[in-house]
Amino acid sequence: MEIATSWYLGLGAVLFILGVLGVLFRRNVIVVLMSVELMLNAVNLTLVALGQTMGDTAGQILVFFVMSVAAAEAAVGLAIVIAMFRNKLSVDVNDFNLFKY
Repeated sequence: MEIATSWYLGLGAVLFILGVLGVLFRRNVIVVLMSVELMLNAVNLTLVALGQTMGDTAGQILVFFVMSVAAAEAAVGLAIVIAMFRNKLSVDVNDFNLFKY
């Protein structure tokens, strides 16, 4: 029994929407970073599903590049959050206004 591609695409869409909602409505920087990772993984799922449907491996190769960029983004983002937490003692998005004098 094989699962239809539409189920994978639907799951990818739901995960992407949850990620967008997390970025828009949450104020914790760590949760916002996790929501961005969720959106990247939703795109990865969609790329693999469409690549499998078309019989092409280019989508799967692109997923490896997206995963490496996501890992680097998570590491750098977490380092920035830790550095800002040491200065502000908070992980609230509203406390991180860097353009204020």
